[in-house]
Amino acid sequence: MVSPFQQGRAIVTGVKERFESLLVQGDRLYAGSSTGNLHIYSWDESSEDPHDAAHPIDKKALTRRSIDQLGVIRDINSLVVLSEASVTLFPLPMLSPPTQLPKSKTAFSFAIHSSIQRLLPEGSEQRASTSPNAQPIPTLVTQLLVGCRRKVVLYSWRDGEPQETKECPLPHSARAITFIDKDTVAFAYETEYAIFNIPSMSVTDIAPPTTISNITTTAGGALTGLTGYMTLGLGAKPKPTVLTLGEQEILIPREAEGCVVGKDGRPSEKSSMTWPAPPEELQFLKPYVISVLPAGTVPDPRAPAAAGQSFIPTTVIQVRSSVSAQPWQNISLPFDSSSPPVATSNAQIRLLTSSASASTAKSPSMLLVSTPVDRTTANTEGSTIWHFSMRPWAEQIDDLVRTGCYADALALLEVLETTAMPDKEQRVAKIRALNAVAQFQNGEFDSAIDTFLELDINPAKVVALYPENISGRLAVPQAGWIGLFGGPVDVQVGSKGNATPDVEHHTELAPADLLASISSGSIRKKFGFGIGALMGGTMSREKDDDSASIRSANSRVAKHGPHHDLHRSVDVLIRYLSDRRPKVVAALKAHNIVPSTPHEPLSSVSVESLLGDIIPSHVPLTALTPTQLTIFAQIVYTSLFKCYIFDKPGMLGSWCRIENWCEVGDVEQELRGLKKFNELKDLYHGKGMHEQALALLKEQSESETDTEMKLLPSILYLQKLGPEHLSRVFESSRWLFDVDKDMAFDIFTSEDVELPRHSVADFLEDISPELCVRYLEFLIEERGEIDVDMHDRLVDLYLDLTEEAKHHNNEEEFKTWHDKLLHFLEHTDYYHVDGINGRIYREDPDLFEARAILHAKMGEHDQALELYVYKLADYLKAEEYCKHLYAPQTEPNSQIFLTLLRIYLQPRMQTAQNLLQPALELISRHGRRLDSVKTLELLPPLVAASDIRPFLVEALRTPVFDSHVIKEITKARKDQIARKLMHLESRRVMVTTDRICPNCHKRLGGGVIAVHFPRGEVTHYQCRDPFSKKLKEMRH
Repeated sequence: MVSPFQQGRAIVTGVKERFESLLVQGDRLYAGSSTGNLHIYSWDESSEDPHDAAHPIDKKALTRRSIDQLGVIRDINSLVVLSEASVTLFPLPMLSPPTQLPKSKTAFSFAIHSSIQRLLPEGSEQRASTSPNAQPIPTLVTQLLVGCRRKVVLYSWRDGEPQETKECPLPHSARAITFIDKDTVAFAYETEYAIFNIPSMSVTDIAPPTTISNITTTAGGALTGLTGYMTLGLGAKPKPTVLTLGEQEILIPREAEGCVVGKDGRPSEKSSMTWPAPPEELQFLKPYVISVLPAGTVPDPRAPAAAGQSFIPTTVIQVRSSVSAQPWQNISLPFDSSSPPVATSNAQIRLLTSSASASTAKSPSMLLVSTPVDRTTANTEGSTIWHFSMRPWAEQIDDLVRTGCYADALALLEVLETTAMPDKEQRVAKIRALNAVAQFQNGEFDSAIDTFLELDINPAKVVALYPENISGRLAVPQAGWIGLFGGPVDVQVGSKGNATPDVEHHTELAPADLLASISSGSIRKKFGFGIGALMGGTMSREKDDDSASIRSANSRVAKHGPHHDLHRSVDVLIRYLSDRRPKVVAALKAHNIVPSTPHEPLSSVSVESLLGDIIPSHVPLTALTPTQLTIFAQIVYTSLFKCYIFDKPGMLGSWCRIENWCEVGDVEQELRGLKKFNELKDLYHGKGMHEQALALLKEQSESETDTEMKLLPSILYLQKLGPEHLSRVFESSRWLFDVDKDMAFDIFTSEDVELPRHSVADFLEDISPELCVRYLEFLIEERGEIDVDMHDRLVDLYLDLTEEAKHHNNEEEFKTWHDKLLHFLEHTDYYHVDGINGRIYREDPDLFEARAILHAKMGEHDQALELYVYKLADYLKAEEYCKHLYAPQTEPNSQIFLTLLRIYLQPRMQTAQNLLQPALELISRHGRRLDSVKTLELLPPLVAASDIRPFLVEALRTPVFDSHVIKEITKARKDQIARKLMHLESRRVMVTTDRICPNCHKRLGGGVIAVHFPRGEVTHYQCRDPFSKKLKEMRH
C-alpha cells in the first residue's frame, strides 16, 4: 500500500477560538480566527517532539471580524489579510502600520504569484521581435489578484516597487482564485468557473463536461430516513474551490467529481476524479490531491470481510494521485491512535494547508485544523492543529515502483530537483523503462517503443518481449518482463500502465455501491431504483479500467497484450529496429567495421549476457565499444529479419541483398521452411557464405529439366565472385562444365569482376584446350589484352591444336586452327616472334606461310618472299605482300617489287619452277613501281623486247627533269622579284609648306598625309578616298 504521509501529530491543542485561515511562512505559523485575532506560533517542522514544533509567540487583534484568508508578499515583507470583505497589508514582523487596499473592498478571495521575469529597461517583456541589442534585466515580479464583487483588482510589484493597479469587470464574483502561471488565472464562481488572462484582461468561461447533477438534493432526499454519522456531510454544500495541478492544468470539483481542465478552458485528456461524496476541503500538494470526505462515505479496509461492506464512521482525509486519479491513502480520525475509528471521535477537518514546496530537498508537509463534532467535547478540548509530514521522497518512489505505479512515480520525480534526489536521472530512466513495459503489456506499443528509443534500451531486452518466433532464444515469459528491466518481479500491471491497487486499501467504492450497501439493500427495495438513477447515471459509470479487480485487469492485459495483437506489435518493433539500424551502422563505420569484418557470431554469446549488461541501457551508441556495437547490430538485424519473415515477407528479397549483420543460423531454417530459397541464397552471398549458397543452387538445380534454368542461377552467382574466391569459383564450376561447357564458359566473361587471367587460363586448359583458346581470344579481342605471355600462349595452343588435328587427319579442324593461327600471327604484334619462329618446324610444309609471316614481322622480307615463291609457289600472295609493304620514296620498301623480281630472275636455291613467266607478269603489272635501269639489268638476255614492250613504252613516256635547271630558273625568278621590290621602295615624295592637296586645294601642313600609287600624288589623309575615286574615273 502506498502511503505518502506519515502518522499525524498534534502541534497545537486546546484552541478555544475557531480558526478560519492558516499560513506557514518560514519559521512562523500564522492562524487567523473568526474573531479577528491573529495567532503567531514559532514553527520548527524538523522537531521530533510535536510539542516543540509550534510555540505560541504572540496574539494580535488585527480586525474586528473573521480573518478569512492569509498570504505573504515576500518582496515587500508584508502579510496579506482578507477580513471584513477587504484586503489589508500588514508589515512583518511588527504588523503595523496596516495598509488597506482601497480598491479591494467587497473582496471574497485573493491569490499571490511571484516569478522572476526578464524585463527590458522600459518594463516590457522580452519578445522575439525585441532588438538584439536590448539587454533584459531579471526582475522579481509579484502579483496580487483580489476577487471582489463582480470584478477583479490586480496589484503588482517589481523588485518591491508598486505598479499601476488594474481592474477588470466579471460576470460573477470570484469566490476562489488560483494562478496557473504568471499570465493565467482560474476563477471559481458560486457555481461556475472561468479562465482569466492577465495581459489581455479577458475572461473565458469554462464549460466542463456534464457530471452528476443534483447530487445534494437527490442523495439527501433518498437518505432522509437515515440517522447518525451516515448522513453527516452529505447534505452540506462544499465551498467553491479550484486547484492548480501544474502550469497547464487545473482541477474543477463539481459535486463528487473533479474535472481536469487545461489553461485554454478545454477538458484535459487526464482521467477525472470521482469521490464517494463531495469533498468538504481540497488541497493540492504535488503530485497529490488531498480531499476531506464526510464520515460514512469511505469503505473501511479493516472491517472483516464476513461482515459485509462497512464504512469509516469518521471524517477521512483521502490522498489521490493527480496523474492516475487513484486513491493511495485514507487517513481517518483519530489521527494519533492505532485503534479503529468510532463515531464519537469524529471531528470537523478544515483548512488543509501545505507547509513547503514539493521541489525542495525537504519533504513537504500538510497542516489542518480539527474540531470535535460534539459541542460539549469541542468546548472542553477545543480545536487542534495537526501536522502531517510526507515520507522521504525515495521511500515514496520505491513504494510506487513496487506497486507498479510508474506514472505516479515519474510525476513525483518530475517535481523534485536534483538536490532533493541526487540519483534523479537514473531513477527517471529506470522507471520510464518500467512504465514502457507496462504500456507494452497493455497494448500501447507505440508509446512503449518511443520510450525505449529515447532511453537507448538494450535491443535484446526489447526483442525479448516478443514471442519465440520473433525473439528466438531471447524470449522471456511475460511474468519476467518487469524483472528483466530491473523492477520488482511480483508487480501486476493494470490497464493504465500502473499496478492495480489493492482492493482492501485502494479500490474506491462508487456512490452506487456505497448507497446500495446500506441497510442490506433496503433502499433499493424501498425506492425501486439503483444508484444509477439516484445519481443521474454518471457517477455509477466510472471507467472500467479504474474500478476493475486484479483479475479483470490481468484479463484485459492478456486480451490487448503483444501475443494477442502480434501483427500490430511487430509493426511497432519494425519501426524500433529500423530506427536503430542506421544509427548502429554509422557508429560501426566510425570504427571502420563492416559486416565482412571478422567478428564473434551472436550464437556464441549466452542469453544471460545478451539480456544482462553486455550492452548497457541508457547509454548512447557512440559510447559503446566496437564489440558491443557488433552484438547490438547482430541483434537488430536478426530481429528485423524475423519480423519481415513474419509480417512482411515481400521485403525479404531486398533485405537479403543489402549488406547486413543478420545471424544466418537464426533464420536459415525459417527461410527454408518458407521455401524462400532466393532470399536465402542472397543472404548467404551477403554474409560471404558462398559455399553454402552454391550448394543450395546446385541442390535446386536437380529439380530443373531445362539446361538453361538448371545452370544459369549458379553461373550468375559465380560471375559475382571476385579473385579472393578464385578456388571456390574453380571448384564449384566444374560440374557446370560437365553439363554444358558453352554456358559455363560465361562465368569467366563477366564484367562485374576481374579474375586472375593466367589462373583462369590454366584452369580452362586443364578442362579443355579449346576452352582456353576461347578464353584467350575473348581477352584479346574483347578486353584488349596485350600481355605478350598470353599471346604466346594462344599461338602455342593454335600450333598444338593444328598438329593434333593433322595427327588425327581431321581436315576441317586442321583448316580452322590453321587459319586462326595465320590470322593471329598476321594481325597482332604482341608475341615473341623469335620464340614462335623457333617453335615451328622449318621443313613442315603446312607452316611455311606461318614462317613467312614471322619473317615479315622480323623485317626479313627476302626470306618471307622466298617462302611464298620457292616453298608455296603462291605468286599472288607474294605480290600482295609487296603491295602491302610498298611505299614510294621510302627505303627499303620502295624497292620491294624489285626484290621480288630478283627472287624470280635470280633464284638462290634450286627450283623446278619456271619463274620467268611470273617475273614478266610482275613487270607488266607493276612496271611503274620498278626502277627501269635495274629491271633491264635483271632481265635475261634472251627475253625479247616484245615481251616487255608495255614496260619499255611506259618508261620512255615518263618525263625526266633536270633538277639543276629547275634550281637555276627558280633562283633567277627570285632575283627579278627582289629587284622590282627594291625599285619600288626607293621612290620618295617631298612635302613642303607650300605643297597643295590636289583634292581640296589646301596646303598639306603638318597633318597626316596619303601618297597615291603609281605617280606619287600627295593628299590629306581625309581626302584619300575622294581623290582615289577621281583617279580611277580619269583612268577609265
